[in-house]
Amino acid sequence: MTTPSNKDDLKNRSAGSEDYLWDGSGSRDPAIERIESVLADFRYRHRPLVLPAENSALSLAPRPKSLRWIPRLAAAAVLLTVSLAAYLLVHRARQADPGLGWNVVSLEGAPQIGSRTISEGAPTVKFRVGDTLTTNSTSRASITEPFLGQIDVDPGSRVHLLQSSPNFKRIQLEVGTIHAAIWAPPAQFVVDTPSASAVDLGCRYTLQVAPDGSGTLRTTLGWVGFHLNGRDSFIPEGAICTMRPEIGPGTPFFEDASGNFRDAVEQFDRAAPSGDIPSRQLETILQEARPRDALTLWHLLSRTSAPQREQVYARLSALIPPPLGVTREGVLRLDPHMMDLYWNALDLGDISVWRFWEQLSGPQAMPASQQPLPKKQM
Repeated sequence: MTTPSNKDDLKNRSAGSEDYLWDGSGSRDPAIERIESVLADFRYRHRPLVLPAENSALSLAPRPKSLRWIPRLAAAAVLLTVSLAAYLLVHRARQADPGLGWNVVSLEGAPQIGSRTISEGAPTVKFRVGDTLTTNSTSRASITEPFLGQIDVDPGSRVHLLQSSPNFKRIQLEVGTIHAAIWAPPAQFVVDTPSASAVDLGCRYTLQVAPDGSGTLRTTLGWVGFHLNGRDSFIPEGAICTMRPEIGPGTPFFEDASGNFRDAVEQFDRAAPSGDIPSRQLETILQEARPRDALTLWHLLSRTSAPQREQVYARLSALIPPPLGVTREGVLRLDPHMMDLYWNALDLGDISVWRFWEQLSGPQAMPASQQPLPKKQM
């Protein structure tokens, strides 16, 4: 993974300044040097401690000159602490200021941000809220943000920056393909598509959107939550999930599953919206399922109704026994707590992270200026 030089410079300057504050190493910051100059008279100088002789008269005597500097030193120490704290807060706030924009460089060809063209080898261009990044059939771009990660944009893509704050960032992939490597805390980065919203839960993934709004998400590290109108799919490392407009995310499955299993899941998803779910496909899924494929069966519990849900539960419980606190009756009525306990038993990621996003950091109300843009034809 490559990172633009200005990002490295920013980190190096920050690290150097903080090293100097602790032990005098690293680069000197002009603001810190000015503070040191003002407080130079109060610098610590070693001198032997002289204790006055025991004499009650001393309590009434004027304070010795050698002790008169103590209140001034205490005040100076407080001033220095406050000054350095303010400096570091301002310094870090500037780094996180969304007004500074994200960094974009060309990996190939000449991508565009609005009417601005980014040439190969040129300095980084800023990508700000409201901007649109476009790559044609011969260009690729890389987006970086110090507290987020790196997003590589393939040819034929269009990406809008919708939100950027220290604790929440959001883009829209209207069409095309992105490869995201995210190091921000879970649930702080969301990608909207015409069919679903992808919520990063600490991972690396590839997201592809076709011109008709359908698409796929493949996770290569960690896991991703896929969401649309209460329909959720969780895609762990090594799994894939399709999506379609008006329907949302499909049923995820591991890419190393058998061909028959994969085909049956895709056919099941295509038939599910009509309510005419073919039992033959479900039978194939249940017969071909391995313990690893409990991922798919767990999702099918909420996408089937009796008696199919009973069949799914029977196979799931045979592959992965229900954990303590989970009952057959509770799962069949899709008790939320029991469903969460069963998911955690699959050891694919703690679902409490997702619940936290749903309750506190879910799809946030956005000003009209930041709403996803209408689809355009490439």
